[in-house]
Amino acid sequence: MLLKTPNILVVGDLMLDHYILGDCSRISPEAPVQVVEVKKEQNRLGGACNVAHNLISLGAKVELCGVIGEDRAGEELLSQAKELGIGITHIYQDSQRQTTQKSRVLVSNQQILRVDREDKGEVSSEVLSAMFERIVKEIESFDGVILSDYGKGVLSEKMTKELIALANQHQKIILCDPKGSDYSKYKNATLLTPNKKEAKEATGIEINNPQTLLLALNFLKTQCNLAYPLITLSEDGIGILENEELKIFPTLAQEVYDVTGAGDTVIASLCFSLSQGKSIEEACKFANSAAAVVVAKVGSATATQEEIYLFSCDNGVESKILSSPKDLPQNANIVFTNGCFDILHKGHVSYLQKAKELGDILVVGLNSDRSIKALKGEERPINPQEDRAYLLASLECVDFVIIFDELTPYELIKEISPNILVKGADYEGKEVVGSEFAKEVRLLEFVEGKSTTNIIKKIKG
Repeated sequence: MLLKTPNILVVGDLMLDHYILGDCSRISPEAPVQVVEVKKEQNRLGGACNVAHNLISLGAKVELCGVIGEDRAGEELLSQAKELGIGITHIYQDSQRQTTQKSRVLVSNQQILRVDREDKGEVSSEVLSAMFERIVKEIESFDGVILSDYGKGVLSEKMTKELIALANQHQKIILCDPKGSDYSKYKNATLLTPNKKEAKEATGIEINNPQTLLLALNFLKTQCNLAYPLITLSEDGIGILENEELKIFPTLAQEVYDVTGAGDTVIASLCFSLSQGKSIEEACKFANSAAAVVVAKVGSATATQEEIYLFSCDNGVESKILSSPKDLPQNANIVFTNGCFDILHKGHVSYLQKAKELGDILVVGLNSDRSIKALKGEERPINPQEDRAYLLASLECVDFVIIFDELTPYELIKEISPNILVKGADYEGKEVVGSEFAKEVRLLEFVEGKSTTNIIKKIKG
């Protein structure tokens, strides 16, 4: 079965990212600064809101909890969150505070200036108490909790400790993006996501090799009693301590345009994966792929499961050959077809290209050697399943290949529940196996005269 859609609570400092994009062709006569001719302005969700946006992009259900002001920036933040499908019933408006807004000036996709408007004072105890009481009532409905701490007053020491204790009491994973040099308030969290600079401030250890990384991870484990001591390593990936052993998951980024919000993507991806019951190793690999997607974009960006999985496929043909449907991206428009594909020919490729055009992800169910022998006799297949899977996965139009051992792909289609099930036009008027599990069945014409059987006959003379 496909993995469940996790329901995540994000608590933290809510921000609005304001972007001013323009061109520059001269220096100001008033001072040695660039003169930017504004071409476009846009607002995006930032801070804890960007974490929530990342989770929504991955396909999670999300409730956002924090404080904003009764101002234009706050209204824009609420409007964008609501439009994205982020739950906003836990967001409190405080007339005594202003909504945090960060304005960035970009010229040719390069940031040259940032202007912050914010209130760093602690949120009133009355508002925090109301927040916590509401979370207590709904904690059972969540699969995971993220604390996104930017030091703007929501995650006070008392609030943070209470939320971690509450999550542990109800056996919910709780991930924290920490702030400051004293991590004691995050004690007993599932994991923290400090980068190397932040980890140095908290541990006093300069991380410049595996040995110092191991020391820093052990320090965090001892100080904070974490289930998974973890440090993000920028261009070097993610380092974790598991069973007293250091493991480093290297980054997958190929192009880096803007690292803004990459940390939000990492913590969102980790929580999403762990909430689905995946291992910490699987979660780290998934987070690395997600981060690689967003740093290739400009500004606080997000990554969809489709983008992440397609990016992963660029790292080798073998990565497109899956052992189970559970590894498929969720919430994508999946097209499924199946066959033996014994001797790949023009008819096959044309058929698969047309199938790919019908959706976002093309999944090919491939008959195993054993099932082909049962269907076509002991002389088939000509090519073993490993070779056939590799050739199919080498095609640009094929996103994933899954080998199945049964005579029909009924169970595989049931597990995937594709948007579109594709078969050849020769199925016109016939029952298509697994059609009850697809939203739509489409029949495609074959290239006339092209078939594996004809090729084999020609070879035999």
